[in-house]
Amino acid sequence: MKHGYLIDMDGVLYRGTELIPGADRFVAALRSRRVPFLLVTNNSQRTRRDVAAKLRELGLGLSEENVFTCAMATARFIASQKPGARVFVIGEGGLLTALHINGCVTDEKAPDFVVVGEGRVLNFELVEKAVRFLMKGAKLVATNLDPNCPTDQGLRPGCGAIVALLESATGLRAFSVGKPSPVIMRMAQQELGAGLRPEEITMVGDTMETDILGGLQMGHRTVLVLTGSTGAASLSRYAFAPTRVVASVADLADEIEAFPIVDPGEPPPVAEVGVA
Repeated sequence: MKHGYLIDMDGVLYRGTELIPGADRFVAALRSRRVPFLLVTNNSQRTRRDVAAKLRELGLGLSEENVFTCAMATARFIASQKPGARVFVIGEGGLLTALHINGCVTDEKAPDFVVVGEGRVLNFELVEKAVRFLMKGAKLVATNLDPNCPTDQGLRPGCGAIVALLESATGLRAFSVGKPSPVIMRMAQQELGAGLRPEEITMVGDTMETDILGGLQMGHRTVLVLTGSTGAASLSRYAFAPTRVVASVADLADEIEAFPIVDPGEPPPVAEVGVA
């Protein structure tokens, strides 16, 4: 049957500034066999163009059309709820750019939404303003609820940590758009295109709570790689399980390289992927 991939990035294709062995083969195999794929990230800091530039620097040779961020999903969601929405943003360039592209306007007087993403630019003045807007009726939307973000220097507080502060101060609960929310997963499936049904899509990720749960809720096949957040020893703690567990995407590269290489003028192949 036809098949496509939704793929997490950090912990799957790279760690920090280092490419995970086999990731370049995996991506090259998908491209040469014309298997539809999309890289889906819960990081809202960078624009899709910036993310693509980093991937090219790592040797993956991808374009922004291959990237879908939670900032994009959040901006599209807000625009669908209220076209031209006025927003107060705690976040960085990737989130601001996505909101502006989707017709939202930043507002520090009477916003419709307080939108929270990752970032290093946070101070108590921003938090105080956000709390006041929320208590006056603004809606709280999070790009994701990840409690921390991995960096080259170790963990730093993530979007979920900032959101928890606002929730505690206001008694409100944020609506989160990022993985594992069906909102971003459905948008990513639509962005992937190719007329694929949910069961014809595989979500590849390193985190059970976001990647694997998100794929499971959508009816996708799921592959957990052991190069990132979730280790094999912790799998027994979860009430749900991935379709497959592999050491890294190098194992998937081996499978996809068995497909015939497709000439650009030929129709794409029918990709048969076994479930082990």
